[in-house]
Amino acid sequence: MPFSIRFGHFYVLLFWALVMGVVWLAMERFMEPKKAVVTAQGELVIPRHRDGHFYVEGTVNGKPLRFMVDTGATGVVVSEVFAQAAALPRGEPTMFNTANGALAGRTVRGMAVTAGPFSVSPTSVGVGLVGGKSDVGLLGQSFLSKFQVSMTREQMVLRPQ
Repeated sequence: MPFSIRFGHFYVLLFWALVMGVVWLAMERFMEPKKAVVTAQGELVIPRHRDGHFYVEGTVNGKPLRFMVDTGATGVVVSEVFAQAAALPRGEPTMFNTANGALAGRTVRGMAVTAGPFSVSPTSVGVGLVGGKSDVGLLGQSFLSKFQVSMTREQMVLRPQ
């Protein structure tokens, strides 16, 4: 095979390697969740995730977790695994009315909950209703009602009242 043909194959392979590299980098950037930001006015701007939900980093009892913001949820809810890791007290056994019917769980009162720079304390936290995922909780109205909340297709904004 002549040298020029082999050299041409090299450039074709190099071209496709570069194309694949650019596609890889673009997908990495696209797949990375966008983080909530605090504006100069003190607003918490939460971008919509590609799954259609809004997520924000926060804490319960000082232990970090990621919240899915749920404007239809009554309270703040964490998994049993997270509650144990965060050393939450046992609380009171409670029946919760959910979209999937009545579910048994427990309520822990007097907890400090943060989302971004905002904190609500004391507040109640429901335990055991979000399945086995220990790293994602629900941030509902017991927290959100303390703020002005506005939404567009692309973002949710929390403002101090």
